[in-house]
Amino acid sequence: MPVEGNWDLSISTPIGKIKAVAEFRSEDGVLVGTAHGAGVEVPLSDVVLDGDRLTWKQAITKPMRLNLAFAVTIDGDTLTGTSKAGRLPASKVTGERRTLHAGTGR
Repeated sequence: MPVEGNWDLSISTPIGKIKAVAEFRSEDGVLVGTAHGAGVEVPLSDVVLDGDRLTWKQAITKPMRLNLAFAVTIDGDTLTGTSKAGRLPASKVTGERRTLHAGTGR
């Protein structure tokens, strides 16, 4: 799947930019993921890749308890889109795929 790997995300919220890492992988042919940020790790749910459009949901507890719904478009090693939390305005999301550094294996 072209989305698999680790993605460095930046979410522009009303309280400032939030940095996070989203990891996507295939398990038995199903796309799953985990988000890492603010010192916590949360599973992603309802991960769906439809062409170049990727959507998922996740719950966060920091900086406040929210249920987020992401909708992004993948273009090679970058993604752009939005994150929506209930009735709050959508926040802009950008991201870049982490690539392996030549010769280091990381």
